[in-house]
Amino acid sequence: MKTSIPLDIPALLQAYRSGDLTPAAVVSHLLERASQFSAHNAWIHLAGEDELMPYLTRLQRSSPDELPLYGIPFAVKDNIDVAGMDTTAGCEAFRYRPERHAAVVEALVAAGAIPLGKTNLDQFATGLVGTRSPEPWGACRNSIDPEYVSGGSSSGSAVATALGLVSFALGTDTAGSGRVPAAFNNLIGLKPTLGRLSVRGVVPACQSLDCVSIFARSAEQAQAVLTVASAPDAEDPWQRPAPIGRQPIPARFRFGVPQDEQLDFDGNEGARQLFNNAIRDLEALGGEAVTLDFEPFLDTAKLLYEGPWVAERYLATSPLIQERPDALLDVTRGIISQGANGSAAEAFSARYRLQALKHVADRAWDEVDVMLTPTAPTIYTIAELDEEPVARNSRLGTYTNFMNLLDYSAVAVPSGFLESGLPLGCTLFAPAFQDEALLALASRLHPRGTHTVGALGDTLHSPAIDASAGTIDVLVCGAHLSGLPLNHQLTERHAVLQETTETAAAYRMYLLAGGPPLRPGMIRDENDGTRLPVEIWRVPADRFGSFVAGIPAPLGIGKVELADGRWVSGFICEPIGLEGAEDITHLGGWRGFLASR
Repeated sequence: MKTSIPLDIPALLQAYRSGDLTPAAVVSHLLERASQFSAHNAWIHLAGEDELMPYLTRLQRSSPDELPLYGIPFAVKDNIDVAGMDTTAGCEAFRYRPERHAAVVEALVAAGAIPLGKTNLDQFATGLVGTRSPEPWGACRNSIDPEYVSGGSSSGSAVATALGLVSFALGTDTAGSGRVPAAFNNLIGLKPTLGRLSVRGVVPACQSLDCVSIFARSAEQAQAVLTVASAPDAEDPWQRPAPIGRQPIPARFRFGVPQDEQLDFDGNEGARQLFNNAIRDLEALGGEAVTLDFEPFLDTAKLLYEGPWVAERYLATSPLIQERPDALLDVTRGIISQGANGSAAEAFSARYRLQALKHVADRAWDEVDVMLTPTAPTIYTIAELDEEPVARNSRLGTYTNFMNLLDYSAVAVPSGFLESGLPLGCTLFAPAFQDEALLALASRLHPRGTHTVGALGDTLHSPAIDASAGTIDVLVCGAHLSGLPLNHQLTERHAVLQETTETAAAYRMYLLAGGPPLRPGMIRDENDGTRLPVEIWRVPADRFGSFVAGIPAPLGIGKVELADGRWVSGFICEPIGLEGAEDITHLGGWRGFLASR
C-alpha cells in the first residue's frame, strides 16, 4: 500500500520545486485518499477543499525556497486549536470554534504547512488506547490491523500519518500520548522537552505537564517540524527558552536499561525480543549498555494518576462535569472526577515525594548519557482492552507516565514487527532540552528496526542527523586531556569526548616556561613537524565562550590540522611562548612527557 505521491518533507518540497506537483493537487489527492480509510476513524473533522483554499491561495504568493514547510500537509489533534475548525477534545458538548490558531499551529502555517483537519483522540486526552472516543466518531483503529488499538490519546494523528494521509501530525503528550501511538503505528514520536513548544491554544489535560508532540515519518522530519514549531510565544506562561548550546551524546556513549526483573512485557515474548534487538542495535552504534535500578522511574509513574495531578484534569473540565456529567464517557468521567477529592496537604506531600524521586532518578545521568526502554509493554486487540479497560490502559503507561514529571525529553523509535504483523517500538530519553541529540541518535537507530513507514510500503528514508549542531569541537593536547587536572573545565560544561586521534605530521610540542601548573605549547612546523596524540571534545556552543575565556596567554584557540586532513578548533601557542620553552616533541605528546617524569 504505497503512497502515489511523495510525503517525506524533503521529497515533497523537491516535487514542488520541479513543478511535478502543486499544493492544490496534493491536497485534492489526500482528501480523496482519506475517504478510503474512513473506517479507521482517524478524523473528527476532515477539511474540505473550499475550507483549505485560503492556505493554498497564500502559497501562490510564495515558493518552497522561501518557506521551509511550503505545502506540507499535516493533521492536528482535536484538542489543539485551528482557526475556523471546531475543537471538541472528543466531547460534543465541549465543542467550540476558535478564531485563532494555537501558537504551534500558527508557527507551522506561517512556515507554509497546510492543516488538513482535526484528528480523533481519547476524550479529553485521557487514555493511552485510542478507544475512548464516543459516537459519532468511535474508537480509532490501528493503521496496520483495525482489530488492534491504535494507542492514545493522540490516536488519530498517528493513524493519519501512518496511513499516508499527511506528512506529519501534531498530538499532545502528558503521560505517553505522543509515544504509545507512534509505537503502535510504526512512526517516530517526539515528546519534546516540557515547555519547549507553546501550549497556548491547547485544551489542558494536566496544564503543568502538557506538551505538544510530533508524529513523523523519520527523525530528520521530526526535527524539521520541531525547529519551526519552537517559535517563542510571549503569551504562553508555560513556555521556556531552549539553551543556545546542546549537550551532545558522545560517539562512544553509555545507555541505561532497566534491570531484567523490572521489565514488563505482559507475557509478550516477541516484545521482549524486539527490545533486546534494540539494545544490540544501540551497541552496534557505539553504545555500552548499563543496567540501572528503574524503581525511581516506576514509582514516579504511579504518582501521575494515583497522586494529585489528576486534580489538574478536573480543573480543566469541572464546569462540564458539574453541569453535564453525562456528556463524558463513563471511564473518562470516572478518572477525572477523582481529582475533586484531594487536599492541599496531599498535593504538597506528593510534590515532596516527586522531588525526592527525581533526586534519585537524576543520578542515572552520572552513569549514562541516554536511557532506553520499551515504549509500551505490549499491544492489545480492542477486544482484549474491553475485557480490562482501566488496568490494560494503565499498563501501557509503564514506560511513559514518569517522563514529564521528571522533566525529561524523549523520542519513540520503531523497533520492528511482532509475528502478528503489529509494530512495537523503543524509547530513547535524556534530560530536558536534549531533543536534538535524541533525534540524531534516533535517526541512526530507526533504520535498524524497520525499512518501511507506518502502515505503508513506502521505503523509510532516515538520513543520519548531524549531531554536532549547536556544539563546537575543540582539540586538546595537554592538561585538558581526559583524566588530567584541567579536564574538569570541559566536563563541567557538559562537553563529551568524541575521539582520540593525531594531528597531521606538522606539529611540535614544547614545555612552556613557568608554572606550576606545567603547560604544553603546540606549534605548527611543516618542515620538521610530526604527528602528536590529541583528543577532540564536543562543547555546547553556549559554554564555549566561558571555556575560552579561561585560557591563559600565550595559549589560545586556532585551527589545527588532523592526520586525516580535517581542520578543527584547538589549542595553539603564540610564538612568544617558546622563549625559554623546552622541546618535548620526541616524547610523543603530553602523556609521554608526563610518563618520562
